[in-house]
Amino acid sequence: MGVIMGELRGTHVPVLLERCLELLAPALGRGGRTVYVDATLGLAGHAEAVLEAHPETVLIGLDRDTEALAHARVRLARFADRVHLEHAVYDELPDVLDRLGYPAIDGILFDLGVSSLQLDAPDRGFAYAQDAPLDMRMDQTRGVTAEEVVNTYAHPDLARVLRVYGEEKFAGRIASAIIRQRERARITSSALLAELVRDSIPAPARRTGGHPAKRTFQALRIEVNRELAALETALPSALDALTVGGRMVVLSYHSLEDRLTKAALTDRVRSKGPIDLPVELPGSGPTFRLLSRGAELPGEAEVAANPRAASVRLRAAERLDPNATEQGRTDRERSRRRVKGMHQPGTGSA
Repeated sequence: MGVIMGELRGTHVPVLLERCLELLAPALGRGGRTVYVDATLGLAGHAEAVLEAHPETVLIGLDRDTEALAHARVRLARFADRVHLEHAVYDELPDVLDRLGYPAIDGILFDLGVSSLQLDAPDRGFAYAQDAPLDMRMDQTRGVTAEEVVNTYAHPDLARVLRVYGEEKFAGRIASAIIRQRERARITSSALLAELVRDSIPAPARRTGGHPAKRTFQALRIEVNRELAALETALPSALDALTVGGRMVVLSYHSLEDRLTKAALTDRVRSKGPIDLPVELPGSGPTFRLLSRGAELPGEAEVAANPRAASVRLRAAERLDPNATEQGRTDRERSRRRVKGMHQPGTGSA
């Protein structure tokens, strides 16, 4: 891996662990060998718990961070005979499955965003509270760094990144401050960037919403790692790979991730047939069902035990049997009859 193993940097508390295990259990514990993909392996907290709970389950763990993979390999060593760890981004899932010879999977988890390892490592440049080189790459073997972004992007592009990925109201002012500074000297440190951002935001706005550089650092991280582009590709591929009864769980930490997740699931859980037909046309019914109503939020106990869980939003879905259409058609026909009956003369609420 090219990583010297030593004391683990940072602390790792898997987010919503018990709820994830509960949601995945029906798919992974249905007898025989099942295949589970951890699309964002990190330090393998979720993966370890899944392997312990399901002795016949095979794990395929993906991560772009070679340091995280090295630590995960040590942590999961006792399960080595049923573990595949892959240096890959989650949008590479179809290629990984093809290479390993798995035509389908039974469960998959996406735990999105930056990991504890990356956030707590001062030399990685993810944290605005610590001075470090402006890197922010989750995979330090490839790609552009945050330093390259802030020192080379034109004002319109830089402002767009901050506005779209960071939802930063003062994106234009921050971009202008960055360009003025880099005309004097190249911006190379996270502390300098955080100071520029803070000074660009009006004092009243700095008093609420946490650290003023939070949104800028989020935006740069997403841009550097192509997080949203990769997720937009990965979610449909993951849904397509699931077997009947297979389940996907997604943990999102900001609205952009959650919006993409919601859109991908909504596309699969609604009928594609004409709305005015009394029965479902073959092949037009939902292919998935949601396992929760809207996004699930963490409870007070979860946030108290793990403050980084405060912003998490959980969504999950299960693949339906395409051959079990009769029940779906019957339900749809009943629904149409109820709606039609409501519009007949002499009907209505008392």
